[in-house]
Amino acid sequence: MNTDAHTMSPITEDDIVNYLLTDPDFFERHAQLLAQVQLTSPHGSRAVSLQERQAQMLREKIKALEHRLIDMTRHGAENAVTADRLQRWTRELLVARDARDLPRLLVAGLCERFTVPQAAIRVWDCESAYAGEPYAQEVSGEVKVLASSLEVPYCGLNSGFEAARWLDEPSAALSLALIPLRAEAKAPAFGMIVLASPDAQRFNPDMGIDFLERIGGVASAAVSRLRA
Repeated sequence: MNTDAHTMSPITEDDIVNYLLTDPDFFERHAQLLAQVQLTSPHGSRAVSLQERQAQMLREKIKALEHRLIDMTRHGAENAVTADRLQRWTRELLVARDARDLPRLLVAGLCERFTVPQAAIRVWDCESAYAGEPYAQEVSGEVKVLASSLEVPYCGLNSGFEAARWLDEPSAALSLALIPLRAEAKAPAFGMIVLASPDAQRFNPDMGIDFLERIGGVASAAVSRLRA
């Protein structure tokens, strides 16, 4: 006698899942299953009902969302503080009457307001009136090429950069941020800021650079007054 039993495919887990998805009233017709189905608790070896397991999953999701909300609130507060410091630093540069003082104010403000251990700046092609200033001292062609090649600020270990020698204590500079100064995007750099820390992880390749780019933009506009 012929039978179709040998040609029927076994029911798979996907078949069960698809059936339940297309028949949402199943558990209303078989409400007792919610209490009868026993699952292993992720918090121990005891068995729990499907309802209890769902409740646990919801509590875990709520807890994860609460942590995300706390993180977002904390980051929002930190960003507000940083934005306020950036605004105050920018204002100090805007109200400076003597352009000669700008690099000094710029570097001092970065160190004081953003707790940067060391900072320095060089500006090339300055007007002759500023030729004797520390920030206008000659730099090598390699430094100028490096600054112009940086489309975004460099963050990482100090691997013997010439710019580190601009600092008061070059030997204490384990990590650096190099910020090019330019009149506009893609233009050759006319200067560079170096930020340094004795912490090898303070300026690292994985850190966000949006803030450093803003510093570069404000600094570029400010010290452009020094150029010939």
